[in-house]
Amino acid sequence: MNVRIICIGKLKEKYWTDAVSEYSKRIRRFSGLEIVELKESLLPSNPSLKDEEKVKEEEGREILRTIKKDEYVITLEIKGRSLNSEELASKMADLALTGHPDIAFIIGGSLGLSPEVSARANFKLSFSSMTFPHQLMRVILLEQIYRSFKINNHETYHK
Repeated sequence: MNVRIICIGKLKEKYWTDAVSEYSKRIRRFSGLEIVELKESLLPSNPSLKDEEKVKEEEGREILRTIKKDEYVITLEIKGRSLNSEELASKMADLALTGHPDIAFIIGGSLGLSPEVSARANFKLSFSSMTFPHQLMRVILLEQIYRSFKINNHETYHK
């Protein structure tokens, strides 16, 4: 299995980069992993709704250009389907068994995803109905991917 995380923005703070580095190292024991950081579009101060939509469209175009043709795309969206850790692990195992060895998880920027990116998703995943900073979401996603591999390999960690 190959996992790619396509996300808007770079991590700047050391505590985020350290956490991402640690979980990335753990995941690579089970799977290929690539993290693709795309540039955030600039949002003017006091943005209008039109400005916000323009930013989401620009970031969406970059995300869509980055997705590979054969990747199974899982977007992280508040209105997506909520899974527990065991269900996510099962979903990932099922994808590998049904001919989808390449998964791309998509994390939008601070304004979320464009409708075009959401429409491209094969599966829309929600971690919560709350909004999280996209830097923190990257860490949470990596931890849950690692947890999924541990569950699927019948290794202790997930409880």
